[in-house]
Amino acid sequence: MSTLRRRPTMAAATAVLLVSGVAASVVAGTSAQAAGQLDNPYTGASVYVNPEWAANATADGGAAIAGQPTFVWMDHMGAITGDGGRMGLAAHLDDAIAKGNNLVQVVIYDLPNRDCAALASNGEIPSGGLTTYETQFIDPIVSILKTPKYANLRVVTVIEPDSLPNLETNADQQATATEACRKAKSTGEYIQGVGYALAKLGALPNVYNYIDAGHHGWLGWDTNFNAFGQIAHQAATANGASVNDVAGFITNTANYSPLGEPNFKVTDSVNGTSVRQSKWVDWNNYVDERTFASALRDMLASAGFNAGIGMLIDTSRDGWGGTARPTGPGPMTSVDAYVNGGRVDRRPHAGDWCNQNGAGIGERPKAVGAGGIDAYVWVKPPGESDGDSHDQMCDPAYPGNAQNGNNPTNALPGAPKAGQWFSAEFRMLVQNAYPPIGSDNGTPTPTPSDSTSSSPTPSPSTTTGARSCSAAYAIQNDWGTGFTAGVTVRNNGASTIGGWRVTWTFGGNQKITNSWSATVGQSGAAVTATNAGWNGSLGAGATTQFGFQGTNSGSNTAPTLTCTAS
Repeated sequence: MSTLRRRPTMAAATAVLLVSGVAASVVAGTSAQAAGQLDNPYTGASVYVNPEWAANATADGGAAIAGQPTFVWMDHMGAITGDGGRMGLAAHLDDAIAKGNNLVQVVIYDLPNRDCAALASNGEIPSGGLTTYETQFIDPIVSILKTPKYANLRVVTVIEPDSLPNLETNADQQATATEACRKAKSTGEYIQGVGYALAKLGALPNVYNYIDAGHHGWLGWDTNFNAFGQIAHQAATANGASVNDVAGFITNTANYSPLGEPNFKVTDSVNGTSVRQSKWVDWNNYVDERTFASALRDMLASAGFNAGIGMLIDTSRDGWGGTARPTGPGPMTSVDAYVNGGRVDRRPHAGDWCNQNGAGIGERPKAVGAGGIDAYVWVKPPGESDGDSHDQMCDPAYPGNAQNGNNPTNALPGAPKAGQWFSAEFRMLVQNAYPPIGSDNGTPTPTPSDSTSSSPTPSPSTTTGARSCSAAYAIQNDWGTGFTAGVTVRNNGASTIGGWRVTWTFGGNQKITNSWSATVGQSGAAVTATNAGWNGSLGAGATTQFGFQGTNSGSNTAPTLTCTAS
């Protein structure tokens, strides 16, 4: 889940004022407000917009949301001073002051043996490196933040995403456990590292620490819920820290769980069967982040944290809008049909976390101040990849494991390394935003991945009036009995097309088993693929990509494709 920063392509000088849950522009140059210890740091805050993210968003058709505030990630030691031409922490703080902001959001993310249950975002400090973490990562950050000129800035930190939840669910003898997480637990480095970060940052009067608390699909079961509170309290009282160093907790960091499921509740039943017994809910006590965060806050208070702690929810990618969003409940024929037909979260499993196909931007950042929720925030900058296929959970062809109930990963193909800009994903997120972004945003057009292992075979184009498209087929991986392939669709016309259809006939016995970013059907050797809801509209010269996995034996040559535009 790392978000290593990408070099900016342009500058942006926008801020957002969060007052009573309403976002409004702030004119640069407004003087920063005095920063004191507030019950909710987001109340009346002018929140800093990261110009590096804003530049990427604007360049990829997201100008309408480029003024939204996202977190700045301190995810490796070089990020503190800035490396590769990117802004360091002090540069962001100086920029915030220059723009008249009074709140900067920062992720603290570089524990030894980081992200022990994943491969995409493993950190730079190996196990045994606690002293390195303390002296070369946390201490330099604290040294910058305590500079007198930053005293009037409110600094909201998210402390070590995934770390403490991993200790609860992946560090013992569970089917989901990993040796790396077991080591993280046995060495105590997560507990001691989080405690040190809380203690040092919490000593600064203008810093508000929020500990990561996973999401409802991670900790919502009885076996995990209360146990996490004990682990969190242990970390918050370790290595010099106290619960007074904790302003609150955050859920759904860099994840996709919706704020609410409007078409069903966890208390519903179908023909006497509770929805908790459905395959999707799987006996979880929660089906959304709002109810989970509220219940978590109450549990944490009973676990020893201050009763006044606040909650944040990351809504950067939990919108699930677009044409696939259900408009009402599912049929009452069975509990699974009812849940699956009505849920807005369209993942195959709530354990899927990498570059999720069909996701959309969620609620815009804003102060909430009700029900114990301090704010909705964008911790994960939309458009930054969760990881590439070297992590199996980021590979669209991987069939899954215990962590996602042995379900398809639902990951978009062609993703770059964690934290790098993923243009196709960003445009999809904009297209599927819920609430919708608005017509003034223009029509997003995903760009293709270029990560193919064979040269694409172009198709003939077809013309309907001024509308024309072509498609190129490339085999990405072939292991003899199976393969994955990608198809790049290009608008060859001079005007925008509203949709496309690609057809071909296999020359061998290939059978498609699953697909992504298109609706793909096969009858015998004949295949038809039509655009998904988010990638049908293509501007002149624009491209998009879909892919699939199949089985085969013998010949597996690329077929001739025909593309039809509409």
